[in-house]
Amino acid sequence: IGRAGAMAAAAMVAGAGGGDFSDLREIKKQLLSVAERSRERGLQHSGKWAAELAFALEPLPLSELPPPPVLTEEDARDLDAYTLAKSYFDLKEYDRAAYFLRGCKSQKAYFLYMYSRYLSGEKKKDDETVDSLGPLEKGQVKNEALRELRVELSKKHKAQELDGFGLYLYGVVLRKLDLVKEAIDVFVEAAHVLPLHWGAWLELCNLITDKEMLKFLSLPDTWMKEFFLAHIYTELQLIEEALQKYQSLIDAGFSKSTYIISQIAVAYHNIRDIDKALSIFNELRKQDPYRIENMDTFSNLLYVRSMKPELSYLAHNLCEIDKYRVETCCVIGNYYSLRSQHEKAALYFQRALKLNPRYLGAWTLMGHEYMEMKNTSAAIQAYRHAIEVNKRDYRAWYGLGQTYEILKMPFYCLYYYRRAHQLRPNDSRMLVALGECYEKLNQLVEAKKCYWRAYAVGDVEKMALVKLAKLHEQLNESEQAAQCYIKYIQDIYSCGEVVEHLEVSTAFRYLAQYYFKCKLWDEASACAQKCCAFNDTREEGKALLRQILQLRNQGETSSTDVAAPFFLPASLSANNTPTRRVSPLNLSSVTP
Repeated sequence: IGRAGAMAAAAMVAGAGGGDFSDLREIKKQLLSVAERSRERGLQHSGKWAAELAFALEPLPLSELPPPPVLTEEDARDLDAYTLAKSYFDLKEYDRAAYFLRGCKSQKAYFLYMYSRYLSGEKKKDDETVDSLGPLEKGQVKNEALRELRVELSKKHKAQELDGFGLYLYGVVLRKLDLVKEAIDVFVEAAHVLPLHWGAWLELCNLITDKEMLKFLSLPDTWMKEFFLAHIYTELQLIEEALQKYQSLIDAGFSKSTYIISQIAVAYHNIRDIDKALSIFNELRKQDPYRIENMDTFSNLLYVRSMKPELSYLAHNLCEIDKYRVETCCVIGNYYSLRSQHEKAALYFQRALKLNPRYLGAWTLMGHEYMEMKNTSAAIQAYRHAIEVNKRDYRAWYGLGQTYEILKMPFYCLYYYRRAHQLRPNDSRMLVALGECYEKLNQLVEAKKCYWRAYAVGDVEKMALVKLAKLHEQLNESEQAAQCYIKYIQDIYSCGEVVEHLEVSTAFRYLAQYYFKCKLWDEASACAQKCCAFNDTREEGKALLRQILQLRNQGETSSTDVAAPFFLPASLSANNTPTRRVSPLNLSSVTP
C-alpha cells in the first residue's frame, strides 16, 4: 500500500476501536466512509448495510463530513483503467472489466480486478446451473476461476500485500473451495485489518456452527463486534442473548435502524413468539414500505397464523415492487401453499431457486411442498440442498426426519431428529419426534426421557404428556400413567380450550378405569361422567357408571387404604357426593 493509503486505513482501524458507542458522530463518519469505499470496490451489500446504519444516526454538519480518501501515486496511475473498468463492472460485464484492469498495482484496482474474475466465474456457474436445473438436480457446476484466484491471492497473502478487502475476497474464495478452517482464519484477519467492513463479519457468521467455535475466535475489540455478536446469536438460536444485544444497540442510539428492527423481528420469529414478530414486521413495513428483505420471514408468520387476506396483500404488494426477487417468489409460494395449491407453490419456490440457487428458505419450503405432494424423494433432495447451504437450518433436518419417518426408516429418522434437536434444544416438537422414534425402536426409557423433557420445556402441541402416559400404560406403570393424564387434563383446561377431544376423552377413560380399580368410586364416577360428554367414550362411561352403582348397591364401600396419588375434586364427583380429599384438579367450570 502507498504510505498515504496505509495511514488512511490505519486511521479507520483506530477509529473503530473499542465496543464504545459514546461518540456516535465518529461512528457515523466511519460508516459513511466505509460505505463509499465498499461501493468503489463493487461490494454493494456491505455498502448498503453501512449506509442504512448511518442513515439511522443524526446528520453531520458540513464541517464534520468525512474527507474523500487520499489518492496514492499508484491510484493516480491506475485511475483511468479503474474508472473504465468500474463502469463495465457496474453493467455486469465482468470479463471486460478484468481485461482492462490487468497489470494494475493499486489496492483498489487490484481488488476490482480479482473480484471481477471471481464474479465472472460465479455468473457463468449460475447461468449453467439454471440451464441444467430442474432445481433439484445436483448443482455439479463449479466456478472455474476459484483455483487460479486462490493461488494468486495466497501469494499476495504470504507477502502481506492484501488489505482488508483483499483478505475478505481471499476468504470467500477459500470458503467456496470448502477450505472452511483456512477461510475462518482469513476472515478473522480481515476483521482485524478492516473492522468496519460488514461483509467479512457476515461471512464469519455463516461459518461458525456453534458457541464453542465462537469462544475460540480472537476478534477485534470494536463496536462492530457488537453487531456481529447479535447477528451470530440470532443464527445460533441463542435468542435471549441476541435480543439483549439488540436492545443495548438501540439504547446506544440506533433506535431508527431498520436493520436492527428487522433482526429483532427475525429473532422473535425464531422463538415462535408470533404476535410480537408480526407487530414488529408491521411496524417495519410502515417505516420502510418498499423493503423486500426479510419479507419471506414475515410471510412465514402470516402462513402459520393462516392469515390469508394479509398474505395475499403482501404477495400482491411485493409483486408490484419487484416480482423477480427471491423473497417475492417465496411469499407467493407461501400464499399458494396456504391455499393448498401445492404444485403452484413448488413452482414459485423453484423460480426463487433459479434466481438464487443458494437461497436457504426456498429449499426448505420446497421440501415441505413436496412432502404435501407425497413426493418423498424430491423432498429429501430439497432438504439436503438446504443443509448444504446452511448446516444450522433445523427445519431441513426436521423435514428429513419426517420424510424418513414416512418411509418407515426409524434409524435414519433418529439421526436427523437428533441433529434438529441439537440445533433447537428447547423446541418440544423435536423432542416429541425423537421420543416417537425411540418408541418405534423399542428404546422406551429414552422415549420417556424425551417426552418428559418436551413437557418440561413447554410443550407446543400438548401431546408429550399423552404419549408419556401411553408409554407408562404399556409398561404397566398405572400410577405414573394416571399422573400424566391428570397433568395433561389440567394443562388442556388451563388453556381455556379443549384442543384434542380425542385425547381428553382417552385421559378421562383411563382415569375412570384407574380409580375404579383403586375402588375410589367417587373419583371413578366423576371421570366416567366426563367420558359421557365425548362420542367415542360415551358407552364405556355409561357402562362404568352402571357398574359403580351396582357395587355401591351391593354395599361395597370406597377404599380408603389404597394409595392413589391424585383425586378429583368434589365439584366433579358423581351427584356431588362430598369427597374427603383436596385435589389439585379443578374442572368445575368446564363443560367440554
